[in-house]
Amino acid sequence: GKFVAFCFMATLLSISLVALMSMALKDKSQRGEFIQGAYRSSAAILGIAFITNIYGNSGMAPLMIIGSVPLYNIMAVLSFTKPGQSGMSPELLKKTLKGIVTNPIILGILAGALWSLLRLPMPTILSKTVSNLGSLTTPLGLMTMGAAFNWGEAKTGMGPAFVASFMKLFGLCTLFLPVAVLLGFREAELIAILVMLGSSTTVSSYVMARNMGHSGVLSSSIVAITTLGSAFSLTFWLYVLKTLALI
Repeated sequence: GKFVAFCFMATLLSISLVALMSMALKDKSQRGEFIQGAYRSSAAILGIAFITNIYGNSGMAPLMIIGSVPLYNIMAVLSFTKPGQSGMSPELLKKTLKGIVTNPIILGILAGALWSLLRLPMPTILSKTVSNLGSLTTPLGLMTMGAAFNWGEAKTGMGPAFVASFMKLFGLCTLFLPVAVLLGFREAELIAILVMLGSSTTVSSYVMARNMGHSGVLSSSIVAITTLGSAFSLTFWLYVLKTLALI
């Protein structure tokens, strides 16, 4: 409970922080993409892979996902559906709630949670099919994003992209990892928190930006920068945690 609560609160505070930072953007239409790109990690894919490779099992990754990923998607929908206007009209509230309720990622999370709670059996053919499809999603998403990448438009938005990427790879970790250590989290718990805070921005942020009617240019720039930069930033954070004998 303590670990899930920390993941939830750290995610919520991270989103609040980058949302405040996004208010400084000159182009208000970029706020949604900036916010999502600065907080939304590859928690499910990288989290499980990192912890499994280090400790031999998925450990605390599923609990980290429970605490952060549903909030990722809800706040992403909110940041994209809320236009630059004051107040929350009934029409806007209805549109926002509909966007959350009908979002396919959130529906998938709810369906999976219900399946788990009911302890329904998973047929082998279904499990293998879903596993094979799941292994294709990230490379296919990256290829699609690359094919749609517009270098001309990306150049005009590189400032916000670098700021969001810095927050994703270094800023949030600097703020919340010390808090996690003070609260007593160690080993697999700390690795899960590191991935939640400082891994590369997931490619699904680009997909969601496009589905919500945005250009996706800023999202694709952030995904590209953080994907390349995370190889160095995560190595740095792992070295720090190992040197301090926390993992």
